[in-house]
Amino acid sequence: MSKIAIVTGSVRSGRHSLKVANWVKSVADERGDAEYEVVDIAEYGLPVWDEAMPPMLGRYDKQGTRDWAATIDRFDGFVFVVSEYNHSISGALKNALDHLFKEWNNKAAGFVSYGGAGGARAVEHLRGILSELQIAHVRHQVAMGLFTDFKGYTDFVPTEQSLQALGAMLDQLLPWTKAMELVRSGELAPAPASA
Repeated sequence: MSKIAIVTGSVRSGRHSLKVANWVKSVADERGDAEYEVVDIAEYGLPVWDEAMPPMLGRYDKQGTRDWAATIDRFDGFVFVVSEYNHSISGALKNALDHLFKEWNNKAAGFVSYGGAGGARAVEHLRGILSELQIAHVRHQVAMGLFTDFKGYTDFVPTEQSLQALGAMLDQLLPWTKAMELVRSGELAPAPASA
């Protein structure tokens, strides 16, 4: 069964991302189509990326980076819970992504975002980053508004529309995850180069 990490996108105190990630997991678990697990980047305490070698080489000196790599490596796909900061993702999420390379490669991702404009601008930035990390990302996303899905901007109360969007996103994510598993297994060999 595919393993999907629901990755929080914020580490600040008072953040909503862990509440949102737990909601995603509770809904996703009811589907029974994959193993879902919340991966809270705050638990890893990653410093600003400080490894001596580029992540592409996979030679991690720091124990924290090795622990993070081992966690990400065991998943087949991801749901990124994205809060919008200044029209982009948080620095903490970017830092967590930048720590690794091959552990992200040839996997699939979907998005659950929130913010004043539903977090849509943050997801657009994240799509470019994930493309460089060779993560296939699905079109459907959950874009929750601070005015509609958060009472008084603090209490997370997802709307029926957000619930429907989550189902549509997961419906796309699972086949893409399976396809990327085939890519990683080598069963889908590249076509020979033409002369």
